[in-house]
Amino acid sequence: MSAKIQINKRVKGLPREELEKLPKSELIDKIIQLEAYNFQLKNILNKKLSAEDNKNNDLVEELNKLNDQCTIRTHEEDKDQQTLRDDMTSQSGKKDKKRQFDFSKCFKRHVLMKFLYFGWDYQGFACQEDSNATIEYHLFRALTRACLIESRNSSNYHRCGRTDKEVSAFCQVISIDLRSKFPPEQQWDENCLKKEIDYCGLLNRILPKNIQCIAWMPLRSPVYSARFDCIGRTYRYYFPHGDLNIEAMQRACNLLQTHGDFRNFCKMDVHNGVTNYMRNLQSASVHACPNGKDEYKSGYSMYFLEIKANAFLWHQIRCIMAILLLIGQSKEDPEVITELLDVEKNPCKPQYTPAIGLPLNLFQCDFRDKTCRRLDEEPTMEMEGIMSEPAEAPVESNEVSDIGHWIYNEENLQKLIENVQSEWTQFSIKSTMIRNVLHNLENLLENEFKTTTVQSQVLLLQDCVKPRQYQKLLTRKRCESLENRIEHFVKKQRLIVTGEKTEAADQ
Repeated sequence: MSAKIQINKRVKGLPREELEKLPKSELIDKIIQLEAYNFQLKNILNKKLSAEDNKNNDLVEELNKLNDQCTIRTHEEDKDQQTLRDDMTSQSGKKDKKRQFDFSKCFKRHVLMKFLYFGWDYQGFACQEDSNATIEYHLFRALTRACLIESRNSSNYHRCGRTDKEVSAFCQVISIDLRSKFPPEQQWDENCLKKEIDYCGLLNRILPKNIQCIAWMPLRSPVYSARFDCIGRTYRYYFPHGDLNIEAMQRACNLLQTHGDFRNFCKMDVHNGVTNYMRNLQSASVHACPNGKDEYKSGYSMYFLEIKANAFLWHQIRCIMAILLLIGQSKEDPEVITELLDVEKNPCKPQYTPAIGLPLNLFQCDFRDKTCRRLDEEPTMEMEGIMSEPAEAPVESNEVSDIGHWIYNEENLQKLIENVQSEWTQFSIKSTMIRNVLHNLENLLENEFKTTTVQSQVLLLQDCVKPRQYQKLLTRKRCESLENRIEHFVKKQRLIVTGEKTEAADQ
């Protein structure tokens, strides 16, 4: 039996009687955790408030003056205003308060929803305690304002991908229970589907213009999950040609297409219970962007890496792209991919910086016809992490699929195209102006100094300081091994090991 590693979910907020029963060492651990948490909260508050406080000192002084003036009001004025308020209260007392939406009288249906968003103005997709600049914050704000859900906790919500800061999505999919016009037995009738609530149109009127709903899909199974029933996620990473050897990058991509251990191509998330780094990378290839060629110089032509897998690890694509850029710059050989995939020979990841997240987007999601979950089954991390099977065979004719078809609305699509065209116009104008400036500067450099062309278009993507002398990946300092990370968090009582111990590759 192989060892199973899971997060130690200790009960928070124990009563005094239970705390008195705990050993001294565990009490000390709790104190250390609380001090660390308080320190983190102080840093968050100071970061948010200090800058604004410095800018608003004059405003605070003005407000204090106004407050002082307000306290000078005479007793007669106070009495008159109080009398007026009492009269208004008595007149409005007969009016009913704003009625709360009664969800107990509504039907619900389980659906998939497809969203498009440009992530460069946001701190990532998932909600965060210290910021409202996330996709999920705006999404659930719109869902509750439109009265499509009562709360996030009761909405049976799952997301397909959790994109990081600045990362965009052309096809982010969520599964959720939404309010419906029709009872369950009528929800799959064609006429009812046509007359159903216009979910996309309703949300798009509330959502920011750079976060929009494209379509929705009805689901039969109430446990169908956008996360656990997704069998393929395709990302694209856009980059300029610059001085890159595209052929060498493509050879490296061919070596990436394997079912293997990608611990050296990600940021290990051991403290959150992720100890299985086996992934099925189904395809990886480099393509020229349509209409992405530059009329003057090939260095400005645009390309993209398209990569597909059953699931991805934390920063996996950005780490892969960082190594592909080194290969494209002829600093590394394509065979370094094979070396890093051999975790027995290289169990510790070399230290390198992932590529930036701005050019990355979640481009496509593929789903199975029948859910892999049971009604009484709780979802686990292993359901997503170790699912590496290819897409299963189509559902037989006598078996009903859990998914329907995507439902689009012509008017909503027209408005969405209009919004995206506005985004394109804005950034295309900026890009064209910058390109014209570069063209003139490069001609000036060539005419005046007879210097070879500068090719630094990809420098921005490598989020690190350019070293004077390059050091090969396999000769660099190494990060901690997976085994050491697991041992560290087990000692910290963050993780629990159950069963017999085996090699880390089996964990």
